Amino acid sequence: MTMNEPDATHAPADARPDRDELVARSEEIAHGRWHLYDELIDGVPSDVLVRRACLGSAWTYVEAECGMGVAMTCRGGAPRADKGSLVGRSLREVATLSKSWNMGEATLGVAALNAWYSRREPLRAMGAAFDDEGEQPEGHERATDAFAVYAPQMAGRNVCVIGHFPHVERIALQRGGNLTVLERSCTSDIDTPDPACEYVIPEQDLLFMTGVALTNKTATRLLELARMSGRTRTVMVGPSIVPAPVMFSEQGVECLAGSVVADPDGVRELVERGAGQMFGSSLLMFVCFAPGAAGIPGVAEDPGRIGAAGTPGVAGGR
Repeated sequence: MTMNEPDATHAPADARPDRDELVARSEEIAHGRWHLYDELIDGVPSDVLVRRACLGSAWTYVEAECGMGVAMTCRGGAPRADKGSLVGRSLREVATLSKSWNMGEATLGVAALNAWYSRREPLRAMGAAFDDEGEQPEGHERATDAFAVYAPQMAGRNVCVIGHFPHVERIALQRGGNLTVLERSCTSDIDTPDPACEYVIPEQDLLFMTGVALTNKTATRLLELARMSGRTRTVMVGPSIVPAPVMFSEQGVECLAGSVVADPDGVRELVERGAGQMFGSSLLMFVCFAPGAAGIPGVAEDPGRIGAAGTPGVAGGR
């Protein structure tokens, strides 16, 4: 230590919080990090039972008395702690697995949350618009494709996508947007490692986030960064998103674009054989906007006009 350096061991007592205060602060921060998950779990009834579940190689489903939910399968993390059968358990109990650091367990937990939240009845109450049921022709532009919804607003703006969705570069770049894709496993020239989120998100105008962020526990911080920026509008996209009202009321999300299970038998077959895509007749896509969401011309008046400018649809998702 030089003569000009302060001696930390002799700093004023009021400048150095004691251990108890540091512990209290840490516990407060930790509680805040889990708040979103706790809110989602608490919203699931305790008397609804799980009938069937499958952790598939690409997708996962949990089927309960109220319906079926899906999530993209994630692997890795901590060793699996819950090795018992999920059948006959409370759906809320299975939903608590969303907080697990084993990514397979967490996937099952998110699928359990979607068995409750991704259903037609509560989504209609939130004002959701649903896509036409049944198979769509090749190249068909879905009225519920969030990337198509927002494509006209991408010109000259900073656009960030969490997770590399199919055709996302074509959608943003053809509109003249400045695109950044944050991806955990970078495979494309436009991908940027996801730890860059701390630097990238505060500068964005539009943020598209995969529901997988809920599974891998990055969602809380990503949503916080978007809220703190004061400029970033957030859209959550894909079958893994959990479309709960708390996403609007507390998390600052502007749009939820996900899926409900339209054909449980079809989903079971697709998951159990490891299919990579589950759109068409098995899942029904929806789009739902926060109360008072502004700046999206034509959406509230006529959902069928969404994306009518010829933007290629994104049929994949996470």
